[in-house]
Amino acid sequence: MQPAALPELHQQHEQRHGWRSLPQRPWWPWLTRGAAAAFFVLVAGLLFRQARTVDWPAVLQALRALPPGTLAVAGALALASHCLYGTFDLVARHCCGHRLRRSTTLGIAMTSYAFTLNLGSLVGGVGVRYRLYARRGVDAGTIGQVVGTSVLTNWIGYLLLAAVLPWLWAPPPLAGWSAPAWQWRLGGALLACIPLAYGVLCALRAGRALTLRGHAFALPRWPVALWQMAASAGNWMLMGAALWATLQAQVSYPAALATVLLGAVAGLVLRVPAGLGVLEAVGVALLTSPSLGQDRVLAALLAYRALYYFVPLVLASLALGAAELRWRHSAAAPAKN
Repeated sequence: MQPAALPELHQQHEQRHGWRSLPQRPWWPWLTRGAAAAFFVLVAGLLFRQARTVDWPAVLQALRALPPGTLAVAGALALASHCLYGTFDLVARHCCGHRLRRSTTLGIAMTSYAFTLNLGSLVGGVGVRYRLYARRGVDAGTIGQVVGTSVLTNWIGYLLLAAVLPWLWAPPPLAGWSAPAWQWRLGGALLACIPLAYGVLCALRAGRALTLRGHAFALPRWPVALWQMAASAGNWMLMGAALWATLQAQVSYPAALATVLLGAVAGLVLRVPAGLGVLEAVGVALLTSPSLGQDRVLAALLAYRALYYFVPLVLASLALGAAELRWRHSAAAPAKN
């Protein structure tokens, strides 16, 4: 064997037996699924254990005591948030250039958002969006760009608020642990670099697509990028305002906003559908105080979940079902003729 062939054999050996080849092993999918299932069971067990310590009759009584006016205000804020989220797909429409009407695009975004909140991004953000757009003749590549732009818009504003929040609010000590304010603010400053870099990139590209590894990504001009940041931040702020309303302003608004922001990330990391139980656990940890008991905090969180998650899901399910019936009827009509 020639010496020159040894490096090639060594490289082939590394590719065949190195850690990078693990995802290609037949047992790898079973391992990852098993680990995910075990983690989910662990989280569910911890949440169930925590739920057993709750005085649920007191929570139900506090929930019934919420004034109708409070629920109406929270519901209006939730509706405004869902409508504002719908404009994310209008930004994607501007970037991708599909020709669906603005009202149709807004309806698709709001419908898919309700499913995303309750069933996860694969079902709502991808599955429902793909079905609704594809039914109207939008190609798969454009749908992918719409989904990507919407996701980017959603989190770019999140990062902005996460950067500002440490200057307005400090988390209470949790389990005896706390961090100095300067550490929170330093972390916020680092997070702010991401939306800042995005805005600079959009300004430099001036509307030209960005190509990475042979894939072109549509970028808006800088005024549209600023709108993305403002709309996304406004949406998260409306979510915080809806929770603040159900809490009847008994905590500071930054504390309610922090609960929404941290609950969203915790639910995303833990992979719990709709963040069920996760948002409540975060809220109880951050908002409970001597003047505001756990039962009242949980009642406000459950009211918020009903208004922001469950009611839109029911409406979106009805809208999707009506659309499916209409499509089937229109498809059956030519067959009869």
